[in-house]
Amino acid sequence: MTIKTFTFNPFQENTYLVFDETNEAVIIDAGCLQAGEKQILTRFIEDNKLTLKRVLNTHLHLDHQFGNKFLFDTYGIAPEACVEDEFLLENVVAQARSYGFPVTEEAQSLGAYITENQEITFGNSSLKAIHAPGHSPGSMVLYSEKDGVMFAGDVLFQGSIGRTDLPKGDYASLILAINKKLLVLPDSTVVYCGHGPSTTIGYEKKNNPYL
Repeated sequence: MTIKTFTFNPFQENTYLVFDETNEAVIIDAGCLQAGEKQILTRFIEDNKLTLKRVLNTHLHLDHQFGNKFLFDTYGIAPEACVEDEFLLENVVAQARSYGFPVTEEAQSLGAYITENQEITFGNSSLKAIHAPGHSPGSMVLYSEKDGVMFAGDVLFQGSIGRTDLPKGDYASLILAINKKLLVLPDSTVVYCGHGPSTTIGYEKKNNPYL
């Protein structure tokens, strides 16, 4: 499994393009907002002769789904996310304007829901969905046991955790999910975060002051 990281939009959100030897690919958290960011993403796909199969969202806060409509318009692939975050697709233009972002089109609707323990497949690879609410009610961590990696969205960061003061956030739920579902995974598991650098489960167990 090959993982290409792009850091997009003013929130410095990490968008992940994941592919394997079959050249089938998925995008996790398409945060591309500006035209140049969208071009960088599509050019990488084209230059590497990748076939985009799915557009996945760990959650649906603005900065993680800015590029969903563009990808649907370009590749005809609708995004997938947890149904519990679907309310975040409402009034996206107004939400964006409140932050001063130049968004003129409403959010792309979901094409499918991601559910707990779902196996998301592409090429010879698969990701298991782990429901980890708290940052948002529908936050999903995408985990590959075979490759020893997870895409944690804004659930877990290097030395920190996701904020819980946004709509329907819940601190107790977040801490419970991290402890019961993520920290039980192998210490060597690499955590690809929604913002900032990657980390490992072992490092966070020893060094994260919030856990």
